[in-house]
Amino acid sequence: MKSVYKVGEKLLYPMHGAGIVESIEEQELMGEKKTYYVLKMPMDGMKVKIPVDNAKTIGVRDIIGTDEACAVMDYIKTYHGVFNSNWNKRYRENIAHIKSGDVYEVAGVVKMLMCRDKERGLSSGERKMLTSAKQILISEIMLSRDVSIMVVETELEGIIKKSVNL
Repeated sequence: MKSVYKVGEKLLYPMHGAGIVESIEEQELMGEKKTYYVLKMPMDGMKVKIPVDNAKTIGVRDIIGTDEACAVMDYIKTYHGVFNSNWNKRYRENIAHIKSGDVYEVAGVVKMLMCRDKERGLSSGERKMLTSAKQILISEIMLSRDVSIMVVETELEGIIKKSVNL
């Protein structure tokens, strides 16, 4: 991982998604000056401040490359995870996968929850989790491939539709 990112670079912030470094700012908090990356999130235009000193600790990383983004979409086509029948355990496992920041683990959660939603429906907690995981996955793939949100969402929906034979 790089020790310093520059304005214009694309990063993944686990649990929030991928964004572009819009600026690097110094801010005083409780008498102490800290430097922050200001990340603009493409999905909703939200801005997130990440302390430069903690970036590595919280799992900030470069986004995947174009080839890797295509490989992730292929992975989703062939991924066949096993649902834990216990809702609480399944929820905790999925949160751990999302927090890992690993794009393949997030992709697995997205596929499993989307398939489950099509087949049985989701609880409100799992629906929120799916929304969050999709945002994380889609933001990274769209930035790495330089395509729109709609292109990635449409491709993802097509993959899920084939997976559940709808």
